[in-house]
Order: sequence, then C-alpha cells, then structure tokens
Amino acid sequence: MPDHTPTPAGTGQVFLEQTKYRYLGRSDQEKGMPQPPLELPADPDLPVLDLQKPAALSIPHTDLREAIEHRHSVRSYAKEPLSLDELSFLLWCTQGVKSVHGSQATFRTVPSAGARHAFETYLLVNDVDGLEPGLYRYLALTHRLCQVKTDPTLHIDVARACLEQQFVMRCGVVFLWTAVPYRMTWRYGERGYRDLHLDAGHVCQNLYLAAEATGCGVCAIAAFDDDAMAKILGIDGINQFLIYLATVGKREYAGNRAE
Repeated sequence: MPDHTPTPAGTGQVFLEQTKYRYLGRSDQEKGMPQPPLELPADPDLPVLDLQKPAALSIPHTDLREAIEHRHSVRSYAKEPLSLDELSFLLWCTQGVKSVHGSQATFRTVPSAGARHAFETYLLVNDVDGLEPGLYRYLALTHRLCQVKTDPTLHIDVARACLEQQFVMRCGVVFLWTAVPYRMTWRYGERGYRDLHLDAGHVCQNLYLAAEATGCGVCAIAAFDDDAMAKILGIDGINQFLIYLATVGKREYAGNRAE
C-alpha cells in the first residue's frame, strides 16, 4: 500500500501558510502603537556629504523602451570610475524621496506597500570620483551620503560574503539594500515580510533601467551569507537585515553606451 502520510512542509511553505491573511491578528498600527521613523538617524559622529540635487543633475535622457530592451545582467566592467553625479542619479532613481508627508509617509521613485519604504541603502564604494573606498549609507530624506567607514580592502570581505563572487571587487559600486522590517510589519503584521521582498524587486529593477542612462551595467545578487553581511554592515540581522544587493560599473565597450 502506498504511504499517504503527509510530509512536513518546508520552511518556505510554512512561511507562505503562516502569512496568509486568515492567520493575522491586529497590527501595531491598529493597536495605536506609534509608527517607527521614516529613516534610521545618521550617527552624528560620522561625516555626511551633500549630493547634487536631482533637478540639477546632467544625465543623458534614455528612451524607456530601449532601456528595457537593453537591460541584462552585467558582471564585467570597464576600469573607469562612476562620477558622483551618476551615483547621485542612481540613488535618487532607486530610493529618491519625491515628497514627505509629515512623519507619516514618503512618496518615492519606487512603489512600496502602503508607502512604508522599509529599506536603507548602503553602498560599497570601490571606484567613484570624489569618494574614498569604503562603506556609505544613503540618507534619502535629505539626499546625502553618510560615510560609515573608509576601507580600501572592504570589497574583499564583501566578495567573500557573497560566496566568492569576484566581480563584486571589480565594479565601481555595490548597492546593498537592508530592510527594517518593523517599518512594514507595524502596518501589515507578519504579512509585511512578503511585501519587503516584493519591494526589493521594484528597487533593483529601477537600478537596472536607470543605469542605462549612465553607461553602466548592473548585476543583482541574492546569494550571500546573511550573518557575514550583517557583521560587515554593523546591523543585527533581525531588526535590520540585508535583503538584496547589486553591483554597478561602467560597461566594457566604446562609448560605454548600449548600441
């Protein structure tokens, strides 16, 4: 006789089951709990750099259809730095704040469930004009960069934590998106963890398309050692954790623009 005993569900299946709406109780928002801040505060002891405002940036216009047609993952880059204006443009395109509604919400250049925007953007800078190599955090509300740590060898640790993906060390910059889950779960409970992963896709696709205007290529990375990356970023991996990252660098061909 065949054995019809149900096999235990895998972790992913349990996650999907337990985050169904029928299992959700009242959210902290519904309980009247104060919402978390829209952005993690900058350490007052760390230097902060102003970025060129989006309206003042001189970036070539790119046809959207062409950008979509040319979009593909790029793992090999030219030995050419990104300009600070190009980096400013890519940061604005991926997490730029278009308007702030008091302490309640921000409307940005990417969609987010309930306008919760639970991400913080870190940068591993390898080769960007005007920036020392090291770790930075984007302060989206004021469009500035916080210099977290200068370290010309940090890219070695990040590549190792990305399971030895060596192109991490040869790009101009790595975008590292961390999630602050309570910013999302405050409104949506455990279901909010689903929304975080959806939002990560929105952000990274904007990076792919915006990079076309700067002559850059992008490669998204989902394979990394969570604990090792948390240590590198100085986060606890629970109340804030790395959810996605992507390399960016100049394309390796004449003109560095797609034909």
